[in-house]
Amino acid sequence: MTRRSKRRSRMRPSAASTRDVNYSALKNPLIRQPSFSQDRLEAIHQTALRVIEELGIRVLNEEARSYFKQAGATVHEATQMVHIDPAIVAQVLESAPSEFVIHGAVEEKNVILGGDNIAFVSVGGPPYISDLDRGKRNGTLEDTRNIIKLSQHFDVIHLQSPNVEPQDIALNIRHLHTIESQLSLSQKPFFIFSRGSPQVQDGFAMTRIARGLSESEFEQKAWCYTVINTNSPRQLDIPMCQGIIDFARAGQVSVITPFTLAGAMAPITMPGALVLQHAEALAGITLAQTVRPGAPVVYGSFTSNVDMKSGSPAFGTPEFVQAAFGAGQLARHINLPWRGSAATASNAPDEQSVYETMMSAWGSILGGVNMMIHAAGWLEGGLTASMEKFILDIESLQTFAEIFQPLKSDDAELAFDAIESVDPGGHFFGCEHTMSRYQTAFYQPLVSDWSNFDAWTESGSLTATQRANGIWKKILKEFEPPPMDPGVAEELQAFIAKRTEEGGAPPES
Repeated sequence: MTRRSKRRSRMRPSAASTRDVNYSALKNPLIRQPSFSQDRLEAIHQTALRVIEELGIRVLNEEARSYFKQAGATVHEATQMVHIDPAIVAQVLESAPSEFVIHGAVEEKNVILGGDNIAFVSVGGPPYISDLDRGKRNGTLEDTRNIIKLSQHFDVIHLQSPNVEPQDIALNIRHLHTIESQLSLSQKPFFIFSRGSPQVQDGFAMTRIARGLSESEFEQKAWCYTVINTNSPRQLDIPMCQGIIDFARAGQVSVITPFTLAGAMAPITMPGALVLQHAEALAGITLAQTVRPGAPVVYGSFTSNVDMKSGSPAFGTPEFVQAAFGAGQLARHINLPWRGSAATASNAPDEQSVYETMMSAWGSILGGVNMMIHAAGWLEGGLTASMEKFILDIESLQTFAEIFQPLKSDDAELAFDAIESVDPGGHFFGCEHTMSRYQTAFYQPLVSDWSNFDAWTESGSLTATQRANGIWKKILKEFEPPPMDPGVAEELQAFIAKRTEEGGAPPES
C-alpha cells in the first residue's frame, strides 16, 4: 500500500448516522465583557451602598420592616423608610450562596445556577398571546399549557416560566391551574408568582404533593423560584416583600430584579441606572438573608433605556448591552448568580424582533448571565408571547448552545491526512475524512432553510416565521406529557377542588 492509501484506510466511515445533542446542562466558556474598570465598578458598588444607607428604601411591608430592624437597619415607621448600614450588607452577602441547584422532578432536569452555568427560561408574564393563525388575543389556560409543552419539549429551555397569563381563569384560582399545568406537563424546575402568602403557600403545598416531599424535605432543597420586581425608584411593595420572606423562609429561590429603565424609573445615564439597580437588589438580598441566612437568591437586572419621544421601553439597544455587561460585573462583584434577559420592543415576530433579541441575548451571554429569562417567545416589550417567535428564538438558543461546546483538536480533527488526500484545486466532499463525519459534523437547524432559491420556491416560498408556525403545531400535536403517578395527579386535582371551594386566594396588594 502507498503512504496515501494507508492513511485512507485509517479513515473509514464511522457508524454514527445521526447527530446526538444534549443542551440540558450548559456552561458558558466565553470571555466576560466588562463595562467598567475595577475601580469604577467598586465606585458603583459604594455609591449604591450610600443610596441605601443615606437615602434609604421605602418598604411597604410591615413584616419586612421588622426583619430589617432585626438586622440592625434604621427603620422609620412613620415614613416606612429603611436605611441599611453597609456593614449589614457585607455580612449578609457572606451567607448568600454563589452557586446552588434548583431541582426538577427527575435528577436530569436539575439546574445549577451560578459559576459558568447558564440556563435559559422562556417568556414570562404577558397578558396576550399571538400566532399567525389567530393574531393577538388574550391569553388562556390552553395557551399557558401550550408554552409549557414547548418548554418541556426543548432541552435548551431549562426552567419553566409563568409564560402567558390565562385570563379565562379567575385571579383567585389562576395560580392553582398554572402551577398544576407546570407540574403535570413538565419535569423541569418551575415558577410560582409572589402575589401574597396564600397563593405562595398553595404553590408550595402543590410542589410537595407532586414531588412526594414532607415539609422539611421541601425546605432542604430548592424546587421552585419566583421573580421579585422592585418598584423603582427605591421602593419594595407589600407582595414583593412578602414573596422574598416566604421564599427565603422555605429555602426556595428569589430572583430579585429591579426594573430600572434609564430616563424613566432610573437616572438617564447607564452608570446611574446601575447604581439604583444595585442598591435595590442589595436591599432585597439583605431581606432574604436576614429571614434565612443561606437562602438561595439570584441577583436580577432589567436595566435598559426608554424612547425619550414616547417613554416606551426600548430593548436590544447599545445601552441595554452596556448595562448587561455592567450588571454581570456587579453580580460577580458580590459573588451571586446573575439573571439577565433577552428582549425586544417589536410588535411582530419580524426582523426587528430577531435582531433586538439577539443583541439583548449576546449582551447577557457575554456579560456572564446564569439565568436568561424571556429567552424564547417575548414580543411587544413583554406584553405579548408569540408562538412563532418562541420557535425562532429556540433556533438562536440552540446556536448559542453549540457555540458553548468545546472544539476537539486532536490529530484526527486537525485533518492533515484529509488535506493530503485531496489534490490542489480539488474538493473534500468525497474524501474519507468527510464521509466518516458528514452526518454528524454540523448543527442541524430547526427553522433555517438552506436550499437554493428554486428549491425554496418549489416548497412554497415559506418565510422563517411561516416555517416556525408549522413547527410549533407539529410539536403540540405529538406532545406526550411526562409520566406522573395517577395517585399524585388525583391528589393535585383534589387540592385544587378544595381550594377552589374555599374561595381560592385573591392576589394581595
